[in-house]
Amino acid sequence: MRLDEYIEDLEPDEEARRRQLAKEKSYEITDHLEAFERRFDDALSGDTLVGSTSPSIFVGRSNYPDIPVGLLSPVGDEGDAEEYVTDGDWYRQGYAIDDVLQRRTGLLNSNKRANVDSPSIASRLTPSVHDAWDGFVGVQREVAIADCPVDLEIGLDDTPDLGLDAGTDVATPRGPRANARNAELRENPYVPRPVKKTLEDDDWQAQGAMTYLYRRGFDVYDINSILSAGALGETEQRRLVPTRWSITAVDDTIGQFLRGRIRNEPSIDEVQVWANEYMGNRYWVILAPGNWEFELVEMKAPGSIWNPNPEDDVWLQAASEGYEGRSSYVEETAGAYYAARLGVLEHLESIGRQAKCLVLREVSDDYWAPVGVWQVRESVRNAFEGEYGEAETFHSSVAEVSTQLPVSYDRLQRKSELAAGLQANLDAYGRSN
Repeated sequence: MRLDEYIEDLEPDEEARRRQLAKEKSYEITDHLEAFERRFDDALSGDTLVGSTSPSIFVGRSNYPDIPVGLLSPVGDEGDAEEYVTDGDWYRQGYAIDDVLQRRTGLLNSNKRANVDSPSIASRLTPSVHDAWDGFVGVQREVAIADCPVDLEIGLDDTPDLGLDAGTDVATPRGPRANARNAELRENPYVPRPVKKTLEDDDWQAQGAMTYLYRRGFDVYDINSILSAGALGETEQRRLVPTRWSITAVDDTIGQFLRGRIRNEPSIDEVQVWANEYMGNRYWVILAPGNWEFELVEMKAPGSIWNPNPEDDVWLQAASEGYEGRSSYVEETAGAYYAARLGVLEHLESIGRQAKCLVLREVSDDYWAPVGVWQVRESVRNAFEGEYGEAETFHSSVAEVSTQLPVSYDRLQRKSELAAGLQANLDAYGRSN
C-alpha cells in the first residue's frame, strides 16, 4: 500500500479521544484505594495476611545496596492473581491507563529490607543470596521462579501505607505497601525445567542464562523477575537486582542477542512504514534497506506526563546505535529505547532480515500517568501486525510521516541522526544495484 494511502486509512484512537482528564481519573484511583483498605481488613487475621497469592515480586533501589524486597499479592481477588502480572496480555486485553493503575493499586507490596548480596543486613556472615531459599528472601525467589502464582502466608508488622507511587516510564506504578515480618509458602511451587537448569549451573553468566531462557520460550517479563530475585548468573556473582534496572538489563541483553542473529541476514528491499497507537502514545516504525542501525526519537507533548507544563514546547529527545550496537547506557530515552529496539529486532529476526530503523514515539497529553515501559515494548511489537505503507525512499517516508507529527520535519532532522543522514546512504545503495 502506498504510504499516503496507508496514513489516510489509519483509524484515530477514539478510546484515547474519549478519555477523561487525569484529575477525574485520580478520583477513581482514590475510590479504588479506599475499597482496597476495606478488603485488606477482611483478609487480615490478627497480624497475618492469610490466603495470600503472590504472582510477582518487586525489588526496590532506595538506599542501595540495602534495598526493599517485596512480595506483590492481590487482596480480595486471589483467584485472579495471574491477571495482576504485568505482561503482554495487558496490551492484548486493551487495558487503558486507569485499568493498569487499578491493577497495580490492587497489589499489596509486603516488603522487608535486604542486602543485594545477603538476605540479612543484620549480619554479613549470613548466606549469600544464591544460597538463600529460606526466610523472606528465599520465599521471594520461589515466587520469582515459579510458573504460576504461589499461595503464601505473610506476617505483617503494620497496616499498609495506601500512598500511590506513580512509577516511571520504565517501572509500573505501585500501590499499598506494608512492612513484612515473615512469609511462608503454603504449597510447593512448580519450577520449569529450563529455570532449574540455569539455577544449577554455577558457571553460567547471566547474559547466557537470559538468552537461553528466551530461546526456550520465556518472555522478557518472566526473565526479568528471575534476574531481579538474584537467581541468574555465576554463583558468586548473583545479586538481588532492583526491578527498574532488571527490566532494562533484560531488554538490552535479549536485544543484543537478536542483533547478533540478524547481522548476517540480507536486508529488506523496500522502505516500510508501520504505525500503532496505544494509551495516548503513537508510534511510527520506519524500516529502510541497509545494514542494522536503530534510532528512537521521542516527542512529548505539552501537558503530557513527562512535559507537564501546557505552555512549553514539544520535548524532543533521541538516541541511536550503528551496526555494532552501543557501548554505553542510553540516558536520554532510557528504558524506552531498549524496549522499542527489542520489538523491532524480534520482527526482523522473525522474517530473517536486517534493516535501518527509525522509531518515532509521540506522547500526547492523553498519556496522563506513566504505566511502565511495557507499553512501549508491546506497542512496537504489535505495530507489525497488518499492513504497512510503502515509500520510494527513506527521505520521502520521513517527510510524509512528519506531516502527522507535532514537530516540523526540519526540527526532526536537527534531532535525528538517521533523518538527517540516511538519504545519502540510500542513494549509494540505489546506485550499486
